[in-house]
Amino acid sequence: MHALKKNHPLRRIVLASAATVSGMVLLLSLKPHTTPQVAVQAPATAPSGGSSAGTDTGTRTTITGDSVQTRWGPVQVRITLGNGKLTDVTAVAYPTDNPRDQEINSYAVPRLRAEALQAQSADIDTVSGATYTSDGYRQSLQSALDSASG
Repeated sequence: MHALKKNHPLRRIVLASAATVSGMVLLLSLKPHTTPQVAVQAPATAPSGGSSAGTDTGTRTTITGDSVQTRWGPVQVRITLGNGKLTDVTAVAYPTDNPRDQEINSYAVPRLRAEALQAQSADIDTVSGATYTSDGYRQSLQSALDSASG
């Protein structure tokens, strides 16, 4: 006769209890997931409002784009032009209010910068998972480029 037949309910109870206790021990022994510590450069203070500021240092020109308000906070970039080419793009403001914003923007901002430098324009792809930051970045970048062209 099989060990788990109806005439042996005590064995079923013991086996079910042992399985439950084993499962709980395994579950409780797992380490909880911790959010990785993300190093985020603190945004520099930038002109509020939509004005663009620019400085000319010889053949290099630095222009700050408009601050674009997104759902999660303002996004603003500063570009450097050298000999008519985009040589640097720096995000001076972007959402960093909570760990999730920091996590998203720690990978989105460098990708957006690389795309902008490669494209030499604001015609860049949206970073998956960072749609609002990408849109704000693109708009601020375009305003800076528009200011540079006169």
